[in-house]
Amino acid sequence: MGQTRRIADRYELSALPMPGGMGLVWEGYDIVLDRPVAIKQIRVEKARTPAELAVLVGRFRREARVTARIEHPGVPAVYDAAIDQNADSPDEAAELYVVMQLIQGMDLRDILAEQGPLPVEWAVAVAAQVCSVLSYAHAVPVVHRDLKPSNIMIDSSGAVKVLDFGVASALGTDTAQLTETGRPVGTRDYMAPEQFLGVGVSPRSDLYALGCVLYEMLAGRRVFSGTGDAALRHVHDSPEPLRSLRPDVPVELERLVLDLLEKNPDDRPTDAHAVHDWLVPHLPSLGSGTAPRGPSGLADPTLPYRTPLAPKSRPAVRAVPGPGRPAPPAALSDALVQEGEEEAVRLFEEGRFTQAAHVLEELLDQADPLDPRLSETRRIHAGVLLAGEDFRRALGAFRHLAAEATDGSDLREYRQHIALCLATLGEHEQALEEYRSLLPDAPHAEVVTLRQKIADLLLALHRASEAADLLRSLVSELPPEHPAAVRSRELLNRIRLAGGATE
Repeated sequence: MGQTRRIADRYELSALPMPGGMGLVWEGYDIVLDRPVAIKQIRVEKARTPAELAVLVGRFRREARVTARIEHPGVPAVYDAAIDQNADSPDEAAELYVVMQLIQGMDLRDILAEQGPLPVEWAVAVAAQVCSVLSYAHAVPVVHRDLKPSNIMIDSSGAVKVLDFGVASALGTDTAQLTETGRPVGTRDYMAPEQFLGVGVSPRSDLYALGCVLYEMLAGRRVFSGTGDAALRHVHDSPEPLRSLRPDVPVELERLVLDLLEKNPDDRPTDAHAVHDWLVPHLPSLGSGTAPRGPSGLADPTLPYRTPLAPKSRPAVRAVPGPGRPAPPAALSDALVQEGEEEAVRLFEEGRFTQAAHVLEELLDQADPLDPRLSETRRIHAGVLLAGEDFRRALGAFRHLAAEATDGSDLREYRQHIALCLATLGEHEQALEEYRSLLPDAPHAEVVTLRQKIADLLLALHRASEAADLLRSLVSELPPEHPAAVRSRELLNRIRLAGGATE
């Protein structure tokens, strides 16, 4: 499982970093709130003197605060800005980190590389969602400065997330001593002419970059590709009309893209609101059931417009191969399985349920699902999910365990957990059926508890008369001071006050 590094005595860097625009992006874990996070490490080596470092730290703090003010679901939430100083080497420069919401999805750069041009409705839906984000950011005001496909992600619900807000600004062109001489912040293939020339960046510079992204989504290629410096071509050359590359692009949409790509900022649309208004006629209507055919295996970015605020998809249940279904070879050693289970138990005992479940899921994903060594791993995994109150996934995990159980006492335990999960998730009828099926063979010590749970579920189902009958039987059978008898009398009084049957 390896040794993890901790910063600010709170965040663990739990996965290998990926390169980001201004440093490294780690997948991490917040040990206080028991949740995964994304951690961006800002490159402090750009500061060559203590004075430059002090400026950078001040700008870093300010920009992290400004970014946190962009309260929009399309911007990953900023949780913290951490400055990590090595206590053993106080003379070393502190490292700067932004701790953010971890987004699971696929970035637009990879989608375009794998799929090529997108359906018109998909491209419009992505651009419209980006416009919504930009309208909030520009009101702060924050200018992104580096909008491009790799900074746009589509998550599993089709929602678009705009990444890397504010980090580019923290090392912006207004701090020339912190950038390479003459090199503006941004990416040359998506950079507005005024940004490249260093004559002022504004919200309309972001709109130019959005035009580049929309052009690429529709054409399947960048605005200026091939030979020559892309940034210089953005300054001097006119883009090839979209409809000459893709005739099915509506005339009005091509006009919008070309307006966004105007060299003079004043000739572009006024703001992100205006761009969104242009896009609205090309978006799918509310409640339209037929989705445009798009790349298979990818989340549909038109979903937020066709079915806004739709419920979150139910989590996938971890599959167990049946007869005749090939299973992958077991590649895990006994030592690795033991190490993973011990690490998960340690995290569990520290109350770090999310991280414990992740450790076990890594084991289960690598191994043969039929490997008998993993039965205990699956049992621990189910228990971790239950303790972490992830009842939906715990329900699926315990159902799998119950289906495979050969020991009667284990099966009873799993079925009790199944009933608990069902009751907690509001599936009262199913929970009631499960508890009642456990009652005939229940050990004497469990009978009273099961009857109490059945009474509670009957009340939840507004079957007060049946609940009262069961509660009265508990009162009559148990000593008056028994906790179950005391609680049963209290419930009977409540039923009476509510006008239910108690006689």
